[in-house]
Amino acid sequence: MLVKTKAIVISSLRYQEKSLIVKCFTESDGLKSYFIRDAFSTRKNSQKIAFFQPLNILEIEAAHKNKGSLEYFKEVKMAHPYYTVNTDITKTTIAIFLSEILHHCIREEEKNESLYHFLETALLWFDNHDEVANFHLILMMEITKFLGFFPERPQNENDFFEMTEGVFTPYQSISCLSVEETNLFKRLMQLKLDNSIKSFHVSERQALLKILLDYYAFHLDGFKRPKSLDVLKEIFS
Repeated sequence: MLVKTKAIVISSLRYQEKSLIVKCFTESDGLKSYFIRDAFSTRKNSQKIAFFQPLNILEIEAAHKNKGSLEYFKEVKMAHPYYTVNTDITKTTIAIFLSEILHHCIREEEKNESLYHFLETALLWFDNHDEVANFHLILMMEITKFLGFFPERPQNENDFFEMTEGVFTPYQSISCLSVEETNLFKRLMQLKLDNSIKSFHVSERQALLKILLDYYAFHLDGFKRPKSLDVLKEIFS
């Protein structure tokens, strides 16, 4: 079946010497993997490899067999060429980190237009704003809404966040955050992209990142911490 759709690049992997396997989150069909034969064989093809940088937004025409195997592109072009994401080292690092997060948490090959539209809108905001130190934290929190484990809204009398159930509780257990960590988590839950400037200092962002990664690990079987985590920490240290 020939499909025209927009797609967000999740990962790309060189296969043998000349080919490429690209994983995309598509608007029309959810997660799809594509095989690009001889991607590195000619100068023209090599130039197109730039399309497949982490979190690029593409317009694609592809042949979808929907048999769980690799699909094939018929045509690829940029849907929204970025102005800053691929040239600003901070934004590039955040994009690589978030692409790894998405790689480990979006697993089903099924249509999810609401998640696609949320990600596309957030990425275009990211490209067009300078204050992005909290972007990855807010995005990770918001994604939990689509994955089914967004935290229960806090009540004032509940001082502890219980990680396994995703609820706030007045009693502390081994799987609870401390009072200080819980307060940080509550503050993050209240943030949106447009009201997040200078909301946290460096040590608070580091603490929140650890909390979010632990929270994902509690709720997603086989979730792996991104290899780019140390680079991200270095950028914001």
